[in-house]
Amino acid sequence: MGEDTKSMEFDYRPVLRFRGKSVMGEGRARLLREIDRTGSLSTAAKNMGMSYRHAWGTVQHMEDILSEKIVASERGGSGRGQSALTEAGKRLLMAFDSRNDLLMKAHDSLFKKPNLTVDGIALIKGKIVLVRRKQEPFKDRYALPGGFVEYGEKLENAVVREFREETGLETRIERLLGVYSDPARDPRGHTVSAVFVMKVMGGSLTDSEETAAELISVKKIPKLAFDHDKIVADFLRK
Repeated sequence: MGEDTKSMEFDYRPVLRFRGKSVMGEGRARLLREIDRTGSLSTAAKNMGMSYRHAWGTVQHMEDILSEKIVASERGGSGRGQSALTEAGKRLLMAFDSRNDLLMKAHDSLFKKPNLTVDGIALIKGKIVLVRRKQEPFKDRYALPGGFVEYGEKLENAVVREFREETGLETRIERLLGVYSDPARDPRGHTVSAVFVMKVMGGSLTDSEETAAELISVKKIPKLAFDHDKIVADFLRK
């Protein structure tokens, strides 16, 4: 295949087959859902952006393969009467949706990846820089300044940026404290955080839309969000 392989891609679209013949894919499943929702083959076809003739031919093709009626219609003027899925049609759609759900779960388990975040720890005259969260999760709880790494962004740049955005302080990295990767550390999903020890170089403590920045004595640190209690304990111990 040579260079042609560069333009190839995996296709995970579900296809339901009966005796080796393709009965239903995503498009046909959507057509049946529209018929079931609107009670009209004509309206379903219009919503799908196809002609009535094409929609009716698609239904007949599925029925020919299955040797069973899947749509019952009561014709009105110009064939615009009421339509409904038969019990066989409902079973067919249910079977497709069930296979589709299994496929999506398998896809997620194979290709789902953790999110990458950064957090920073900085001391100013014996006090630690923390931010009080204004949003969920952990609304009104304190946390270390930090956030998600943007695509194409270096970790070192991300932690300086997040620290500035959440506290108004300009910092530089002193060292990497550690990497924290417990899948349960963030209720929004699996996140991995690189935590850096920071030195404050300038700026002034300023709130952001999402956080309120404060200096808190290391002797009076409240219970923190996420796993930041453990991170701060590791920092103070080291």
